[in-house]
Amino acid sequence: MLKALRFFGWPLLAGVLIALLIIQRYPQWVGLPSLDVNLQQAPQTTSVQQGPVSYADAVTTAAPSVVNLYTTKVINKPAHPLFEDPQFRRFFGDNSPKQKRMESSLGSGVIMSPEGYILTNNHVTTGADQIVVALKDGRETLARVIGSDPETDLAVLKIDLKNLPAITVGRSDNIRIGDVALAIGNPFGVGQTVTMGIISATGRNQLGLNNYEDFIQTDAAINPGNSGGALVDANGNLTGINTAIFSKSGGSQGIGFAIPVKLAMEVMKSIIEHGQVIRGWLGIEVQPLTQELAESFGLSGRPGIVVAGIFRDGPAQKAGLQLGDVILSIDGEPAGDGRRSMNQVARIKPTDKVTIQVMRNGKELKLTAEIGLRPPPAPVQEKEE
Repeated sequence: MLKALRFFGWPLLAGVLIALLIIQRYPQWVGLPSLDVNLQQAPQTTSVQQGPVSYADAVTTAAPSVVNLYTTKVINKPAHPLFEDPQFRRFFGDNSPKQKRMESSLGSGVIMSPEGYILTNNHVTTGADQIVVALKDGRETLARVIGSDPETDLAVLKIDLKNLPAITVGRSDNIRIGDVALAIGNPFGVGQTVTMGIISATGRNQLGLNNYEDFIQTDAAINPGNSGGALVDANGNLTGINTAIFSKSGGSQGIGFAIPVKLAMEVMKSIIEHGQVIRGWLGIEVQPLTQELAESFGLSGRPGIVVAGIFRDGPAQKAGLQLGDVILSIDGEPAGDGRRSMNQVARIKPTDKVTIQVMRNGKELKLTAEIGLRPPPAPVQEKEE
């Protein structure tokens, strides 16, 4: 027996060890999960891919089309701090003597055509009594406001100079996250400046900046004074109008927003042709369909928006919409987000008709409304300082 164990023991032990090694190396052979991590290895290449070492050509192409804006306005200020005292004003009223004071601000703009049309932000020009445009070639002139659109924060200016360097317009709907972005403007009034980054996101909305939001987000540094300047691609083509920054300190935080050039061009053409932006209007106020409201309406799992207000004699009232109706779709587009649905209506030409599917008292109805012309927003009252 001992001789048999000695004869067969070593081969048996060696076989067990070999089997264990094979199972450890190839566990899938015996039905065990593989321990290997499958990594995607980049293919070997003989040439090393390198990005451009300079964006000077793009800047040379675009920079002459970006202008500096210097705006001034006259404001009334109390002649003495005593006149601001509430007790003084209680007895003597608001008829205290005032002194006029000039207030100036800085911004940027983009020359869009050889005829002298310039795009900038509405908040750069609003309330300005005088707008001075300074070109990169050293020329300066006064600009007049053709029109503005506070709801997209865009304004169109016009200057009368010859040989104006109009920018080349790109396609903002073709940009991709990760594309190089160059922001050109006049930050803090130091003069024309270029910053570089990438496209961080597209289609940003619900930021509370404008009524109509479809922003390009970039980490290219955008600072005060950059507003109205150009966001261009690596070839120097215009892709957006810089408009805002997200910042707690007032400086650049790597989160800036630009209005896509496609939207900006639509607004500019409408202002030049009609003096204002033509938008469709239903004449309703809506609120989100919360989970509680959806359960009460029996609409769990279905998108919708609730009619919270109706303008008298507006298109919605004439179509038969009522307070409390749940709009399920507009022209076949699901109405899951109030802002998006109202933007959809705004893009429809006035006098065109749309089909609105609503839920009322547990029954689905189809109503037809004739889109009206959206009235201009009420002007913001300037505060006296």
